[in-house]
Amino acid sequence: MSTTKVGIIGCGGIANGKHMPSLKTVPGVEMVAFCDIVGERAEKAAQQYGAEGAKTYTSYTELINAGGLDAVHVCTPNSSHHEIAIAALESGLNVMCEKPMAKTADGARAMVAAAKKSGKLLTIGYQSRYRADSQALKQRIDAGELGEIYMAKAHAVRRRAVPTWGVFLDEEKQGGGPLIDIGTHALDLTLWLMGNYEVASVTGSVFRKLADRENAANAWGPWNPKEYTVEDSAFGFIKLKNGATIYLESSWALNVREAGEAKCTLFGTEAGSDMNGGLWINGEHNSRLYDTKVQTEAGGVAFYDGASSKAEDIEARVWIEAVRGNGKLVVTPEQACVVSEVLEAIYKSSETGQTITF
Repeated sequence: MSTTKVGIIGCGGIANGKHMPSLKTVPGVEMVAFCDIVGERAEKAAQQYGAEGAKTYTSYTELINAGGLDAVHVCTPNSSHHEIAIAALESGLNVMCEKPMAKTADGARAMVAAAKKSGKLLTIGYQSRYRADSQALKQRIDAGELGEIYMAKAHAVRRRAVPTWGVFLDEEKQGGGPLIDIGTHALDLTLWLMGNYEVASVTGSVFRKLADRENAANAWGPWNPKEYTVEDSAFGFIKLKNGATIYLESSWALNVREAGEAKCTLFGTEAGSDMNGGLWINGEHNSRLYDTKVQTEAGGVAFYDGASSKAEDIEARVWIEAVRGNGKLVVTPEQACVVSEVLEAIYKSSETGQTITF
């Protein structure tokens, strides 16, 4: 097996929580370059995950221009995704970029153009597609078991779970709050399962109703209202060109009892599905209604220590195999670009009070 050499740009929370641990599980991968504007973070990452002789940088251009890499993972704030990804693609590198694709739709479209021009691979970190329930449902949909899916709900709802670290609350660096952070996962999953990226129009409402509260209950402790410059909830109604519709709900803080994120509910002519407490299929058979829970766990072999079944580890394996020429991308840049366009349209619709037509 040939060695695949990878560079990490941005050594903060998402790199440490997902990208670097997952790459470590892929045979033949060497992380040989690490970049962060805080040099100590790059050095710490290199010590923990780097191959022997791994280099560290505080400038992503220096990392890219140093050569010797097959791919880079872009794990920086949303505002810099497009410029870093485009620079890497233009230098002949394959790029895995953390979600969302970009802060703006223009940035996302520029990334698609750069990937096409360079001939290199570009993918976005939508790991929810690789979950066992997502894969099982996709197989059933592709086999026609749900029939025509004409309505869907994309769920990204937290009751009180506002991230208080990094730049999550900074509109300038992130471009938004829960909509662009977790709503993006729910929308990507829903569009992919439906297999429909032909958007006709988007209507949205964005709210900032709870963000100014002092000492608020929160999973990670109270947030600082002075730093909270993004929305706390956002909702969108998306109409596709074939008439199908999607309702997208997202929140970090919302007065609701039932929470759930990176999930969707689908309504088809032959059956429906939801991801509440597992993967469920519902429908009618022999003039009787049914609800079936799909078993998605392997189980039964407690001693097995084979390949990880974690979605982010599968994502890393599939991505590296594509870089090696042994498979296709699961998340294409064109698909991810549509997600960014819809998210931006929800913000614009809320701001202008108008429906955004594609």
